[in-house]
Amino acid sequence: MNTVQSFDDLRKLRESYQSQLKVYDKDHPDKPGIRIRVSLATCGIAAGAGEIRDYILAVLARDKVNAVVKQTGCMGYCYAEPTIDVTIGDNEPVTFGFVTKDRVDEIIEKYIMKGEEVEGVIPQSYVIAEPDKETEIPDPHSNSIKKQLHIALRNCGQIDPEDIRDSIAHHGYEALAKVLTTMTPDQTIQEMIKSGLRGRGGAGFPTGVKWQITSKEKAPQKYVVCNADEGDPGAFMDRSVLEGDPHSIVEAMAINGYCTGASKGLVYIRAEYPLAVERLKRAIDQAHELGLLGDHIMGTDFSFDIDIRYGAGAFVCGEETALIHSMEGLRGEPTVKPPFPSQHGYKGCPTNVNNVETFANVPLILLKGADWFNTIGTEKSKGTKVFALAGKVNNVGLIEVTMGTTLREVIYEIGGGIKDGKQFKAVQTGGPSGGCLTEKHLDLPIDYDNLVAAGSMMGSGGMIVMDEDDCMVSIAKFYLDFIVGESCGKCSPCRIGNKRMYEILTEITEGRGTEEDLEKLKNLANVIKDTALCGLGQTSPNPVLSTMSNFPEEYEEHVRDHHCRAHRCRSLTQYFINPDLCQGCTLCARVCPAHAITGERKQPHSINPLLCVRCGTCMQKCKFDAIYVH
Repeated sequence: MNTVQSFDDLRKLRESYQSQLKVYDKDHPDKPGIRIRVSLATCGIAAGAGEIRDYILAVLARDKVNAVVKQTGCMGYCYAEPTIDVTIGDNEPVTFGFVTKDRVDEIIEKYIMKGEEVEGVIPQSYVIAEPDKETEIPDPHSNSIKKQLHIALRNCGQIDPEDIRDSIAHHGYEALAKVLTTMTPDQTIQEMIKSGLRGRGGAGFPTGVKWQITSKEKAPQKYVVCNADEGDPGAFMDRSVLEGDPHSIVEAMAINGYCTGASKGLVYIRAEYPLAVERLKRAIDQAHELGLLGDHIMGTDFSFDIDIRYGAGAFVCGEETALIHSMEGLRGEPTVKPPFPSQHGYKGCPTNVNNVETFANVPLILLKGADWFNTIGTEKSKGTKVFALAGKVNNVGLIEVTMGTTLREVIYEIGGGIKDGKQFKAVQTGGPSGGCLTEKHLDLPIDYDNLVAAGSMMGSGGMIVMDEDDCMVSIAKFYLDFIVGESCGKCSPCRIGNKRMYEILTEITEGRGTEEDLEKLKNLANVIKDTALCGLGQTSPNPVLSTMSNFPEEYEEHVRDHHCRAHRCRSLTQYFINPDLCQGCTLCARVCPAHAITGERKQPHSINPLLCVRCGTCMQKCKFDAIYVH
């Protein structure tokens, strides 16, 4: 394989690959043919998408249908996996969800061969920002289905992540070529500053400014680090980008190296992401083969290489100084800043740390221009944000919306509303470090400052929706339990303070809490927030403080009435049998693991509260709705 020696070489290569990857109708060689893309990210593979792809190939061969099938990363419709999209000729692609082998037969026979409508079509909910086309920026407040704008996710679900040809055909590495051949490092940094891009890892620090700080440091060796240590419960944004478009990260890291004067890049990634690791390794190797990584990239004096470092799943290693220590073979513990990693980072050298999503935005910003990116979003939060939408929402999946989109639009229009027709109760943004927002916040435009003002935060992009069946005291306890387990233990506010908060919440959820405990909980949370060493500790009380502020009545009911309205706290829950509805079928008694239910056949039964373990099995099995909870 010939190496790329110039921008012109890359353009020619793009044109060649575009031609190679085009599909033509066998009967009309001048017309586009049939293309089928199969979502083969972790979510799709887990749902059986690999078998579906194999079956599609078999059916196409059997029926002698001329079509090209390729794998892609996550299309975003995680709730509907396996998903495929089909493009016939010049028509718009049509996405099908919940694809089974029977559905494959139907799609090929009816939709592809006969042009008939087939059930299971998912309305496309996003617009893709493409480097060489005018981008239709969707109005999130309109009634249009297309509520999303894909910038970071522009290639996810579109290209084969294991084929560099597909990436280059979609203008991959052209931003790198552009800055190496037409822009100085300072000009590139100024363009990034002008764009207004803020770090997508949570803190929201201006990306261009961070690059500028590193560039001004004088040192014989500098490093670029990609933080792919995604540890938030329910978060899968960075994993999906690496599985669907690893070349954009490789390219952006090289651009960063050019701007900051770094010759070495490191990706710190969770070892629990085997597919992302595999595709990232392949992308690095393919970039080497074409001369897009290594010595004298594209015939210039710039040299840059990338290695991978593995994390062991410690949440605290998402904090940049703890991450750096882990890469050095030390305990993953944060250190006091300053000095910041931009000044004194990996091996004592100036180190620029950005997360996956931040890097994914960089190539398109530099190709389409800072002015273009600057028009998207809000005054202080430019561009888009990727969220992993999860929890009690119908359309669980990966989404990317413009800053300023409201929580209501995300949950009800993109997310399809609350499961099983339940009532919305809260949404957790920002992961364990974020807060729980209520119905009164649903019309809040999403951006960094609005979420902080509301008692939450952007975080890396986890968004978990809760309904009427969730107890907010238990939710706070769940996140505290996570934080206690993930604390590095270096500072006492986090190590001891969060443990004490967890103990108080345990007392409250088990019916032993007092009014005094509520005051202790609030005071302790504020002390930890003010005195903890790092961002993990400083934000760890957010779930407690936000739920206490937004759901005070639930805390009061737990300590005053020893009652949990959501019936989630077992110690505060008691099961009863309505004698008027009970038919004496004995099923409940037979399934009770604690043998707490007694009664004669065809006579009303009763539950012994001293023996009942409150597992709810009896209620689930009762055919007469005779069992209720109080």
